[in-house]
Amino acid sequence: MRVLIVNTSERTGGAAVAASRLMEALNNNGVKAKMLVRDKETDKLTVAAVPGQKWMQWCFLWERLVVWMRLHLKREHLFEVDIANCGADITQLPEFLEADVIHLHWVNQGMLSLKIIRKILDTGKPVVWTMHDIWPATAICHVALDCRRFEQQCCHCRLLPGGGSDNDLAAQVWRRKERMLSGRQVTFVACSEWLASEAKKSALLKGQRVERIPNPIDTHIYQPVDKKKAREAVGLPIEGRIILFASQRVTNPGKGMQYLLEACRLLAEQHPEKKDDMTVAILGGHAEEIAGQLPFRTCALGYVNDEQRIVNIYNAADVFVLPSLSENLPNTIMEAMACGVPSVGFRIGGIPEEIDHQQNGYVADYRNSEDLARGIWWTLYEADHEAVRKACLQKVAHNYSQQSVANRYLEVYESLHHHYNL
Repeated sequence: MRVLIVNTSERTGGAAVAASRLMEALNNNGVKAKMLVRDKETDKLTVAAVPGQKWMQWCFLWERLVVWMRLHLKREHLFEVDIANCGADITQLPEFLEADVIHLHWVNQGMLSLKIIRKILDTGKPVVWTMHDIWPATAICHVALDCRRFEQQCCHCRLLPGGGSDNDLAAQVWRRKERMLSGRQVTFVACSEWLASEAKKSALLKGQRVERIPNPIDTHIYQPVDKKKAREAVGLPIEGRIILFASQRVTNPGKGMQYLLEACRLLAEQHPEKKDDMTVAILGGHAEEIAGQLPFRTCALGYVNDEQRIVNIYNAADVFVLPSLSENLPNTIMEAMACGVPSVGFRIGGIPEEIDHQQNGYVADYRNSEDLARGIWWTLYEADHEAVRKACLQKVAHNYSQQSVANRYLEVYESLHHHYNL
């Protein structure tokens, strides 16, 4: 069986990482998988770039321009909205023509338009669409937060000036998505139970198949190593406890750094005797902007794309903290757990599916800095470290290993192949 995975980027962003890992997992389990991307970043033969990079750049800029105009020339929310009004026609590419299954992932920012997705569906090839956020089930947003309009019809969008209207940009794109899916079948795959549940409530996806399969991780790469050696390799303190925070851009408000800052202030106030024992390591872009705001020794690691260095950083930590305000099934928690490192996060999205409370980490009450501080303290100073470490490794092996995830996707592909060949 030949599967074509389509994603905007090869390596940048959580969806790209997950799509690349799935390609590797499928190829390691008897499937001929290739990846088609706008942004090719390696020399892998199994990854192809969409031809016509100037056209792709124009598609990206045109979409942003249209969105910017609808936002009354304001930058706020500019990259929270996608309308898929322009993209590449991939249906005549050899990678597309030879594929038995087309597997869409995150295809925004000028990769595919709604018109092209409809054309893909009309080729008669079975289509699987992995949802890395809620955009396929809404009109224009990737994060719905408290908005439930997608259960009926998107309009009066909170991201548009003045809260939108009955016939705002969201309502218009919603109708285009309805036309795209009308009379056509897509198998949507959500990475978490939470997102699958949300997708099933969407009026847009009514009658469509929705499955739940987590992202895979290569446990031959992400695995425990000696903590002292890991700390030496990345230049972190050998002694004491290390709290790790990681994000592509650590100043992104949605990743909740403000809650970690407050939790650390509370810990410093409540346990002043431990102040010299704790270090906060910050992995990601703009880390240096946060470093001076913490009450503990801080190490700004910056943006890192070397995978072995990232593995060492996880192994150097005693706890990974991700106080995100919205998440699907974070790769970062999975990566930390695969290295035997417990995580602390809020009770939101798919995080409670990854973290089993006070077994392999701590699930804190949403937007509650005090409970986040309790979770960090419990993980560092109260938990049975060896038992927690084993629980992390067992959870990953059972749920997120390459073979486990590849087998579940194989079942989906084969059911579609059988159906379309009838």
